[in-house]
Amino acid sequence: MEAPPDNDVLWARSLHYRHPDGSPGITGVSLGVRQGEILAVSGPRGSGKTTLLRCLSGLHRAQRGEVWFNSSPVHTLGPMARERLRRDRFGWIDPAPALVPELNVWENAALPLMLRGTGRRRAKVAALEWLERLDVGDRARKRPHELLHAQRQRVAIARALATGPTVLFADEPTAPLHRAERGHVLRTLTTAARSHGITVVLATHDADTAALADRTVAMLDGRRVKTVHLPEVAEAEGRAACSLSV
Repeated sequence: MEAPPDNDVLWARSLHYRHPDGSPGITGVSLGVRQGEILAVSGPRGSGKTTLLRCLSGLHRAQRGEVWFNSSPVHTLGPMARERLRRDRFGWIDPAPALVPELNVWENAALPLMLRGTGRRRAKVAALEWLERLDVGDRARKRPHELLHAQRQRVAIARALATGPTVLFADEPTAPLHRAERGHVLRTLTTAARSHGITVVLATHDADTAALADRTVAMLDGRRVKTVHLPEVAEAEGRAACSLSV
């Protein structure tokens, strides 16, 4: 078994995953992600970006291949061990904000910290710091239903950053935001990641978002390709990227 490079916080080799319905997810994908790197996984919708992130984070267990985190094998872990890894070392941002409706904004942002065993007061301070950075600090005592959709997504991003994850997986994190808001939120996310040494794996079909990363890997039909030319967001709505070189 080949050992992963020492400077790669994440390393994957020959990942294969098929969805439960039998449809292909990813085929033979290999990559490495360096400590503190912001890596964009680009490609049109349906190209396998989300499946790749889920396999790297342990949410999905690849049917074939290897995933290593800090030189420890993730692919051999059982469900409980993978859950602990995601809770303690990883952060995740979905395209849609999944907040707990019974909790207010700061409680939602602090919830992962409290589940780790962090005291309520300390968790609240960390949550409020990130809510302020993302311009929703004044909504801290509101319930999710009282927020605009874009505000709820900012809360979800704050929740992911508040834990200080080693690796943050962001699956189209600004998809619910208006174009004018995307730049600010992405700059906050990338600046925070760099200042805190957080490794980010960012899935996106938007060329402007991918441009903020240190490096980009391209996906198409579940495979890595050399280049996928992503259209501008205004042109991309409702149609996939249209040219590539393999």
